Amino acid sequence: MNLVWFRNDLRIRDNHSLKAACDADGDVIGVYFFDPRFYQGSDFGMDLEIDLPFGKTGKFRAQFIREAVEDLKNQLAKHHIPLMVYHDAPDQVIPQLVKEYDVTDIFLQKEWTRDETDQEQLLGIELDQLDKKPKGHRVYDQFLYHPDDVPYSKKQIPQVFTQFRKKLEKECEVRDVVNIDDYKQEQPNVPETTIPSLEDLELEKFEKDSRSAFPWSGGEASAWERLQHYFWETKKLQEYKKTRNGLVGTDYSSKFSAWLAVGNLSARQIYWEVKKFEKEIKKNQDTYWLIFELIWRDFFKYVSLKNEEKIFALGGILEKDYEWKSSERALEKWMKGETHEDFVNANMKEIAATGFMSNRGRQNVASYWSMHQEQDWRIGAAYFEHILIDYDVHSNYGNWMYNSGVGNDPRNRTFNIQSQADRYDGDKEYRNLWLD
Repeated sequence: MNLVWFRNDLRIRDNHSLKAACDADGDVIGVYFFDPRFYQGSDFGMDLEIDLPFGKTGKFRAQFIREAVEDLKNQLAKHHIPLMVYHDAPDQVIPQLVKEYDVTDIFLQKEWTRDETDQEQLLGIELDQLDKKPKGHRVYDQFLYHPDDVPYSKKQIPQVFTQFRKKLEKECEVRDVVNIDDYKQEQPNVPETTIPSLEDLELEKFEKDSRSAFPWSGGEASAWERLQHYFWETKKLQEYKKTRNGLVGTDYSSKFSAWLAVGNLSARQIYWEVKKFEKEIKKNQDTYWLIFELIWRDFFKYVSLKNEEKIFALGGILEKDYEWKSSERALEKWMKGETHEDFVNANMKEIAATGFMSNRGRQNVASYWSMHQEQDWRIGAAYFEHILIDYDVHSNYGNWMYNSGVGNDPRNRTFNIQSQADRYDGDKEYRNLWLD
């Protein structure tokens, strides 16, 4: 039996772990874990000077993941591949599955950041106790440009994005997508499991805010509906660069980030769909700019691959020795949107109510927290980890370092927030929406 351990790759199309399992001898079963360690109060693995009033995964992201897992289960069922779901740790369950179903091979997406590698290490200890240990197959599957194809070793990843981007665009090809369209098996006999509720995860139920710029559900089906709308129905892709700094509404940007974060879509799929759009509809600076942003996403993954634990360190990857503050009162006022900057307040109220915020907003509230208030940037990053629907460890900590003077920004800039508000919300439409 082949076991696919799904993590942040919750899709059946262009999923190399699933494809490899289906191509191997034997039937395929899948498993997903709502690991309690990811849903509880935590110090986030960082030596912080204050206790944080929130856990790792908040209600917005948890609900999105629940929906994505439900959709994955339905998509796999079309191929008679069962998905078992557990509110438990992998090391507590997988060894039992190995014994019960005679699992010979485990397929999974390769991860390299702390929480994910901790999971694997704990599982490895338990699997070592078995008489017959299954073979593990890990594949890098969240990149646009595969690590085997980039013209750098891990240690050679450049400090500056532009250098990274230009070399990759010149020397690399994006790989083709794969599928399991022709795969179907006899239904294996496994027990029916249930997806834990928000209450099971010790999180509160909520109604979606009608003002949200991200009203969608998790899942591969929902992701493709959004892509179809943004590319082919409205053709908004051809205006992407001009509108991407918007603040109000659903179509000022692609909004693919949450589906990318949990793997409902792959970066490769979006890339090739852009290429198709450019061939059939229009090719311009706007269509290119979506690929440009996918390369930024890749860049932060390579930054974390190179720097490992440094992305969680106070001095960041630059090992800067700044004097940072850690004020519980400042954190409370920032989270509640009660600062002296109304543009910051509007953005913080939006994220608290919806779990989503524009890219322009994120840069401003991060700059306010770390550069204006000189507060420990990791506290802000931890709050984003908790609250964001589209949290991605690499982009989150990479962007926070970048905006806090300890990452990949060679200019170490501080945002003039009033000027930003005047430029991007001159008519106060956004602030009026969230501050009334």
